[in-house]
Amino acid sequence: MIPDDQVEEVRARADIVQVIGDIVPLKRSGKDYKACCPFHDEKTPSFYVVPAKGFYKCFGCGESGDVFAFLIKRLSISFVDAVKHVAASTGIEIREVNRGQSGEDPFQHLYEANAFARMFFQDSLWDEKVGRPASAYLQERGIDRETAERFGLGYAPDAWRGLHEAASHHSIGEDVLIEVGLVTRSEKQKDAYDRFRDRLIFPIESLSGKVVGFGGRVLGAGREGSPKYVNSPESPIYHKGEILYGLNWAKNAIRRRETALIVEGYMDVVSLAAAGFENVVAPLGTAVTPDQVAVLGRYTSRAHLLFDSDGAGLKASFRVADLLLAGGVHPCIVTLPPGEDPDTIVHAEGAEALQGHIDGAVDVLDRKLQILEEHDHFRSIEHTRAAIDRLLPTIRAVQDPALRDIYIAKVSERTGVRRDTLEGELVRSAPRPVPQRVTRRQDHRRTPAAFVPEMGPERELLLLMTKDRDWIERVGERLGPHDFVDVRYRAVFEALLADHDLTHPPEKMAPEAARVLEELLADPTELNRAHRVFEESLNKILSTLMQERLDAVDHLLQNTLDEQQETQLLREKARLSKERRELGRDWSPAAHRARKDNHL
Repeated sequence: MIPDDQVEEVRARADIVQVIGDIVPLKRSGKDYKACCPFHDEKTPSFYVVPAKGFYKCFGCGESGDVFAFLIKRLSISFVDAVKHVAASTGIEIREVNRGQSGEDPFQHLYEANAFARMFFQDSLWDEKVGRPASAYLQERGIDRETAERFGLGYAPDAWRGLHEAASHHSIGEDVLIEVGLVTRSEKQKDAYDRFRDRLIFPIESLSGKVVGFGGRVLGAGREGSPKYVNSPESPIYHKGEILYGLNWAKNAIRRRETALIVEGYMDVVSLAAAGFENVVAPLGTAVTPDQVAVLGRYTSRAHLLFDSDGAGLKASFRVADLLLAGGVHPCIVTLPPGEDPDTIVHAEGAEALQGHIDGAVDVLDRKLQILEEHDHFRSIEHTRAAIDRLLPTIRAVQDPALRDIYIAKVSERTGVRRDTLEGELVRSAPRPVPQRVTRRQDHRRTPAAFVPEMGPERELLLLMTKDRDWIERVGERLGPHDFVDVRYRAVFEALLADHDLTHPPEKMAPEAARVLEELLADPTELNRAHRVFEESLNKILSTLMQERLDAVDHLLQNTLDEQQETQLLREKARLSKERRELGRDWSPAAHRARKDNHL
C-alpha cells in the first residue's frame, strides 16, 4: 500500500490535463479541455477536464472523478498502480509498504513524534497553571477555544527540556526528536534541548492531516533579541516550500468559494478562520514558491492577496501575484488601510469590515496602474518608460492567453505605446534559449567556478542586487538564471528572484553558492553610479551570450548544405550582430582580446 500522505502529494502535484491528454486527445475550451468521451460512443464532445479543480466529467454518460479514478476506469488498473502511474509523471518516488510490516510508513516514527508533540503542546496550553499566559494571549487576540482546538494550537512551556523529557517517558528517542526538528543541539552545548520554548505553537499539517512540522510565535512583544517566529527545519516529512499553512482545513471552502485568501502568517489564518473566513492559507515563513502555487491551483484558479499595506507588503504582493499568474491562478490585490493587517481589522472592526476590503479587491495589473498613477509615473516620457518596465513582468507571467491579451491592450491604452511594440518588448526582454547544437560546449564552459573573474559582470550585478533590492526586479526583466555562466552566481540569482528580502542562504542552497551569497551580503563595497553598473554589467553578459549564439550560427553555417537553411542562418547572424552593436560597446571575448592587442 501507499501512505496517505504520499497519495495526497501525488494528487496535489498531478497535471490531470497531461495524464488524461496522453490517453485521450484533448482540445482547449476556455479554461477547461474537452474531448469525445472515452467511456461511451459519441460524435459531439461532452467529456470535460477541469484542471482548476482537478477532475473530469462527462455530461453524456455521467462518468466523473479525479485523475486516479480516470486511470482506474480507463486502463482497468488498481488504485495503487494508478497512483504509481501519476507519480512517475510528477517525479515523486513512491514509498510502498506491505500491510504486514510493523509500520505502514518508513517515516511513521517521525509522524508519531510530531503527534505526541502536538498533544504535549495542547495539554500545556489548556493547563490552568502552565498555559495561562498563552491562553490569555489567545483570548486577547479574539481566538476562542473551539478555533484553537480546530487548528490544534498549543503552548511550548518555558523550559529547556520539557518536551524532550516527556517524550523519553514514552520511548521516543532523542535521535528521532532531532531528526524531526523538535529538539536541537548547539555547538557549545552537548545536551540536546527543546527547539520551541515559551511560544504559542501552530502545528503544520499535510493535506492528509498528518502533523509534519510546527511554527512557534512569541507571546506579545516577546523577549528582547528573540525572533518573532521559530519554525521546524526541513526534515524527511517536512518541506516548507511545498506546503501552505491551513490548506488542509481550507481546501473544500476554497473550492466552494472559487478563490483563496492568501495572508502572511499563521495568526492571520487562525484569526480570519475564527471570524468566519474558511478559505484562508499562508506561506510558511518564506516567500511563496511555484510548488505552493501548483498545490493551490488544484483547488482554485483565483486568489486574493491580503498582505500588509506598506511598501514591503506591496512588493511581496506583486512578487506573489506574478508567481500565481505563472501558475495559472488569477490574483487580485486587497488594499488594506495604512498600518493595518487582516488580523487587526477583524479584531478591531469585525468580519464585515474585512469583507468590504476583499470585495473591493482589484486585478494585480489594475493595482499596479493605480499606484503608478498615484505617483505620477505617466507625467513624462522617461517616467512612462520606467512604468512600462514595472508592468512587463506581470504581463510576461500570464499563462492565460485571453488575460494576457487584455493586459497588453490595457497597458497600450494607458501608456500610448502601440500594441505591437509592447509585444515586441516582451519578446526582446525575455531570456533567449541557446541553440541546442552548442549545449555540450556550454556545459563545459559553465562548470568551472573559476571561469568568471571574481569581480566580473555577473558578480558585480549580483552585488548591486544585494545592495539595493529594487534592482532585483529590473535585472530579472532582462536576464534569466541560465544567462549566468557561473553556476554559483546562477543559484544566488535564482534565490534573490524567489525572495527579494533574502538575508541568508536558503537551506537547500549548495555550499559553494551559499558561500558566495554570504560574501556578497557582507561585502562593504559601495557601488557608485548604480545605473552605470547595471547597464555595463548587463551589456557585458548579453554581449557574451550573443557571441555564443553567433558562434553557434557560424558552426551551423559551416556544416549546412541546404541553401534555404544557409539563407536563414545568414539572416539570423545579421540580426544578432545588429543587436550586439545596439548594446553599445562590444564586450565579447573576441572584442576584448582585440582591444588588448591594440593597446600593446
